[in-house]
Amino acid sequence: MTPDVKAFFDDATNTVSYVVCEPQGRACAIIDSVLDYDPASGRTDTSSADQIIAWVKTENRQVAWILESHVHADHLSAAPYLQTHLGGKVGIGQNITVVQNTFGKVFNEGTAFQRDGSQFDALFEDGDSFHIGQLRADVLHTPGHTPACLTYVIGDTAFVGDTLFMPDFGTARCDFPGGSAKDLFASIQKILSLPDETRIFVGHDYKAPGRDEFAWETTVGEQKALNIHIGAGRPMEEFVAMRTARDAKLGMPRLILPSLQTNMRAGHLPEPEGNGQRYFKVPINQI
Repeated sequence: MTPDVKAFFDDATNTVSYVVCEPQGRACAIIDSVLDYDPASGRTDTSSADQIIAWVKTENRQVAWILESHVHADHLSAAPYLQTHLGGKVGIGQNITVVQNTFGKVFNEGTAFQRDGSQFDALFEDGDSFHIGQLRADVLHTPGHTPACLTYVIGDTAFVGDTLFMPDFGTARCDFPGGSAKDLFASIQKILSLPDETRIFVGHDYKAPGRDEFAWETTVGEQKALNIHIGAGRPMEEFVAMRTARDAKLGMPRLILPSLQTNMRAGHLPEPEGNGQRYFKVPINQI
């Protein structure tokens, strides 16, 4: 089956969110939603999520799933807000527990913060499958960028999160805690073992030099032939050396601190403190 895919591009974070729909029927899934956040004022906004809600309602779609490809470090998830307005179950990879343990310590969350993934409705393992109406979805565990990264293969289409970008931009960074360039290489090989005609939808686009328009759809065949980091049969040792050297020069994402604290909670903001106010922590010299 070929799903119908509607993309929503968020200019502030270069994130692409998707509504994936069964071609005959009403069921759909939302992948990698965005809760708008202004770090200067500390204010959240739901404009991006509201666009998705409006589209789903206009198209008379029924949300079965709200899916996360991983714990994002560059934007906050709008999963709880979407679930309140549209329903559906929130899912992520089972290795969310690894991320929760790591960053629970970084942010000194204490025992009140559950590190068992229970904030999510479903924790997927490699090889799991589920349905969006009559549309089958299969789960590939594709770590490397983070330990909990998943690729959702829905019909003849793969949603790869941050594992791969467009062929002219390359691949994901691997220098976050729990990241691994070797694991990323192996994960990419898993994706590239899908049929060449498989459509790939990426989680971000930053317009590679020389390209005028944003883009987010490619194919397995194009990635194998043209990806500037991994294409044309690049060996693992060369990829790892390239990725390691490149990552050492990258700064941290602008929204990494609020994003991690929110997304490891399935998109929920930290619990209010005694005065009823919610706060994000800024650990000094930790990330």
